[in-house]
Amino acid sequence: MISTLLQVALGGAIGSVARYLTVLGAARVVPGWPIGTLVVNLAGCFVMGVLFALVGPRNHPLLMTGILGGFTTFSAFSLDALKLWEGGAPAQAALYVALSVALSLLACALGAALARGALT
Repeated sequence: MISTLLQVALGGAIGSVARYLTVLGAARVVPGWPIGTLVVNLAGCFVMGVLFALVGPRNHPLLMTGILGGFTTFSAFSLDALKLWEGGAPAQAALYVALSVALSLLACALGAALARGALT
């Protein structure tokens, strides 16, 4: 268990730094628009797909949870949706995607409103 946790921690550090540098670099290319987040999410999802195809459904703590988790959790979200879809549950996949996006936006707005004192 300690070995797995260390792999996740090391990978998370690598992924987080890679995300920071990617977003920083992209902001210089297209200022004022979140192109860096888009690039990170697309790249992370692409790499997650490659790893999923190569290592199968088992999780790889350093690469998949650690590096890609630190780089972008959107790749994990996308893989979960893909697994539902490929597992023969397209309606569940669609519901998962819709709920994840809608409820995440709602949670973000609610958190911001609470922090700004709008709900007090």
